Amino acid sequence: MSQHGRLRGPGGEALLFLTDEQLKKGIEAMFFAYRGFTADPDRILENYAYGRAHHRALHFIHRSPGTTVNNLLSILGVTKQSLNRVLRTLIEDGLVESRVGRRDKRERHLHLTPKGVALEKDLSEAQRNRMRAAFRSAGPEAVSGFRQVLEAMMDAEMRRQYNSLKDAGS
Repeated sequence: MSQHGRLRGPGGEALLFLTDEQLKKGIEAMFFAYRGFTADPDRILENYAYGRAHHRALHFIHRSPGTTVNNLLSILGVTKQSLNRVLRTLIEDGLVESRVGRRDKRERHLHLTPKGVALEKDLSEAQRNRMRAAFRSAGPEAVSGFRQVLEAMMDAEMRRQYNSLKDAGS
């Protein structure tokens, strides 16, 4: 085994072996990276007395205009009560509008208002800037590897939802 924790398999392929200490360092790096990734939007959200749940709702409504409340519940993995609280605030503050479904009058389709689009842009731009700088610093192979690691950590249902969003954005 080399110092990088690689062994050669029977076919000569490199196998990655990680020690518990290396895994612990990876977990800690993920915690600190998440703090950095959310720090800029958190500062913006403070001006509105909003939290990360508001940010996630704005992000996914922007990503899929007209998404239903039930679809948003599925993507966010939160309770209906929790999402309703967040949506009520965003609607009352003029950031989101809820439209009755054309085919099914019981469905509510969510859209960002111009004010909501502006806030979502500020929030996402802060994260894109941080991620862009990190990706540039790490290089193209690291970008691909990072995405592979994140996708491998997702549960099957989460990966399905992620892939459906990824495919819709293509």
